[in-house]
Amino acid sequence: MPFPVSLATALMAALLMALSLSATAAEKEAPKKKPSRVTFVKSGSGETASERERRLIRECRGRPDAGACLGYAR
Repeated sequence: MPFPVSLATALMAALLMALSLSATAAEKEAPKKKPSRVTFVKSGSGETASERERRLIRECRGRPDAGACLGYAR
């Protein structure tokens, strides 16, 4: 009875070793990819942070200090 169990264990070990060796061989052969270039998308409004701040200061004069004008109303 112990013979078939040890034989099955040995076969499973051999199979796992063969699979791991083939996986590492495939990884070594694959050429390395060049990293893609990152592109930044501009905001939807198309204005810079300084332009937005100047616009909010201009538009929020005399308005309640709340909502979009929070911190810009005087």
